[in-house]
Amino acid sequence: MVVDIFIPCFIDQVFPQTGMNMVKILEKLGCEVHYNPKQTCCGQPGFNAGYFEHATDIAKKFMTDFPHQDRFVVAPSASCIGMIRNQYEYLLRNSPDKDKYYPLQKNALEFTEFVVDVLGIDRIEGAKLEGTATYHDACSALRECGIKEGPRKLLQNVEGLTLEEMKHTDTCCGFGGTFAVKFHGISTGMAEQKVDNASATQAQYLISTDASCLMHLDGYIQRNRKPLKTMHIVDVLASGW
Repeated sequence: MVVDIFIPCFIDQVFPQTGMNMVKILEKLGCEVHYNPKQTCCGQPGFNAGYFEHATDIAKKFMTDFPHQDRFVVAPSASCIGMIRNQYEYLLRNSPDKDKYYPLQKNALEFTEFVVDVLGIDRIEGAKLEGTATYHDACSALRECGIKEGPRKLLQNVEGLTLEEMKHTDTCCGFGGTFAVKFHGISTGMAEQKVDNASATQAQYLISTDASCLMHLDGYIQRNRKPLKTMHIVDVLASGW
């Protein structure tokens, strides 16, 4: 199967190895991976800040960068996929090319969605990570994309890894993009609550689908010297082989 990959800003600029690991896994699963080097942002930062005209221009560019209506577009970020699937329809409502958007809306998938729901795979052969982990349901993954069981199925089949559910796993981590900047105190308090709930499980690893959540939580963990390591689910599944 031929797939296009979209590499979000956080992955490109801060966690490039996660993008490389996604390619590694997709190729292991038999996919022919295509990357368009002209791709940029999904437009979410501008959209969330209220710059709708700017976000619309980026949405139009995104459609130009991913023109193949018969291919899945896979990204290691439910936040970006949620933007594409749910907000582009509004941004492109007056565009003469809006009908071209609907195949993209259907085909844009977060990595675990694609692996579990499209490929029908819930075990990555060779994936191995010793220890105990807890999983954080990122807001965009759970609420915008309906992702819940898929990541857990994949993690439960990682050799050596024990998965423990934390309290309030579906509560926001406090990042929210510009929210963390505008409401620093509240954002930090939410991160504290999330990390405390994760730590209560005695887990060594805090795992999620979204690098933005993990970056925010890791900042709190590092500042407060908590014995907890954040990992993107892609990096977990690429471990051990």
